[in-house]
Amino acid sequence: MGKNRQIRDAVREMYAKAARSVEENEGGCCCCSSRKTANPASRDLYSEEEAALVPEKAMRASLGCGNPTALAELHQGETILDLGSGGGIDVLLSARRVGSSGKVYGLDMTDEMLSLARENQQRAGIENVEFLKGTMEEIPLPDNSVDVVISNCVINLSTDKDRVAGEIFRVLRPGGRLAVTDIVLYRELPASLQRSLELWAGCLVGALQVDDYRARLEAAGFTDFSITPVKVYKREDLLEYRDFFQSAGPGLDIEAFDGAVMSAFVRAVKPK
Repeated sequence: MGKNRQIRDAVREMYAKAARSVEENEGGCCCCSSRKTANPASRDLYSEEEAALVPEKAMRASLGCGNPTALAELHQGETILDLGSGGGIDVLLSARRVGSSGKVYGLDMTDEMLSLARENQQRAGIENVEFLKGTMEEIPLPDNSVDVVISNCVINLSTDKDRVAGEIFRVLRPGGRLAVTDIVLYRELPASLQRSLELWAGCLVGALQVDDYRARLEAAGFTDFSITPVKVYKREDLLEYRDFFQSAGPGLDIEAFDGAVMSAFVRAVKPK
């Protein structure tokens, strides 16, 4: 089995396990409130008002590192695509922002997350939503079909980020916007860490450095791109993930990640 396939399988299993945990009332786990989320990185990203708009299971399944719906400036009537939509929290919040004249697609490759998301949609009573099975490397939507692409701590998980950027560019309409939160690196991590499937599935070693991220967006055709830090993870923050780091590899040094990892808001525009 190739390394890329191994990584994708590890990511799929981690998110399937997170969905099953939510269904079993254990909460989620992942990359680097409560507002009822079980993931430390997702704590306090959503307001009490936003939490009240979605089912509790959608909040507990939140595995992101930001709140793209609060930063994406969504408008009534727009069509939105959420990559790696998980339990559906950002899809459901986006659907309320675009209103009945808009549409929101959620794309996920994990059957367990899709099942949970559709359950949350039904509980929320929201109709202008459609959850699709697929990958962000092969988005099952036509060219020039959406106004905004959002995602929450997902693009770092791909092993082919150039293809992801190209697919996002393809499905966006001219003038469309990319507005995602993601894990981004300030500096390169030690090569020895790249072998850890757990660290890749945990949103760390697959992340791009800032300049590399910008270069890939530019190569895909985007303009007006920016990367704005949301939170830089220091040693004291990473200690909350001590159990995860220990499970990822014996003797793993948290110091290697101190100040190297940030959650960031990434914006870009497809030219008209």
